[in-house]
Amino acid sequence: MQNSKAEQCGFCPRNCRPEARGRCGETNSLRLAAATIHRGEEPPLSQQGGSGTIFVTGCNLGCTFCQNIQISRRGFGRAVDSEEFAGICLKLQEKGAQNLNIVTGSHMAPSIAAGLQRARDQGSSLPVFWNSSAYEKESIVESLSPVVTGYLPDLKTLDPDLADRFFHAPDYPAVAERAIRAMIADRNLHYQGDSLDSGVIIRHLVIPGFLDSTRKVLEWFAEYAQGKALVSVMMQYTPYGKGPERALNEKEYEQVLQWLDALGIDGFYQELVQDEEWLPDFGRTNPFSSELSVPVWHWTGGYEL
Repeated sequence: MQNSKAEQCGFCPRNCRPEARGRCGETNSLRLAAATIHRGEEPPLSQQGGSGTIFVTGCNLGCTFCQNIQISRRGFGRAVDSEEFAGICLKLQEKGAQNLNIVTGSHMAPSIAAGLQRARDQGSSLPVFWNSSAYEKESIVESLSPVVTGYLPDLKTLDPDLADRFFHAPDYPAVAERAIRAMIADRNLHYQGDSLDSGVIIRHLVIPGFLDSTRKVLEWFAEYAQGKALVSVMMQYTPYGKGPERALNEKEYEQVLQWLDALGIDGFYQELVQDEEWLPDFGRTNPFSSELSVPVWHWTGGYEL
């Protein structure tokens, strides 16, 4: 599926002028790594049938501690055209997915939007959630509005120095805040019981040793997003790459829970589980454990799993 990256991409705040590849590591072809029925997302996404996750190859942010490094920076995946993309969406629907969940697609947003529209034209009726780092332009959020039901943006930090250290993007806090405000304005929150009909879930990964960053994010949410969005606090940081070399400890975990309670924040938080079994391996046809996901499509073999 083609987009125009020949002279200047402009799809994300990097504004690359790549001869062949931008900072995302990709050219002008949309590439995918896997599509699965994933049961490890937030309850309103997973529900009973699981979330139809589509993992896009490449990433415009490039966190130094990325746990999906095989697809974000090592190129696992293959090119698909709009017809194959639509077919993957329809196959996820056929297999019982509750929704479509597009993971790290910011650098290929126009191509993905076109593919989602084609899937809809061919009979896809699933809600669509845009799962991203929030390092994207407001214009991209606007362009996604016709095909997206809700948004799952990260708010990684509001500290420019931390963003520069871990993402090489000191403008990340300002960009992400604008993008998330645009997402909230675009989709009102409709959440009843275990069902998210539309709206925004803001995700935040707690980084060991940097709890002040988490506190600022939670305070921002309480002031600007409470009642308009949900929050999902992730405790799953695993030492990897060039990030902190330890996992979150019990004291840090309890501190985060105290802040959530004190700020009266609505949403979700993970339990503190010290293992690496949930880490994906996109070299396998099922990147996750069989308890977490059911494979539907894989870059090495298509539907022949």
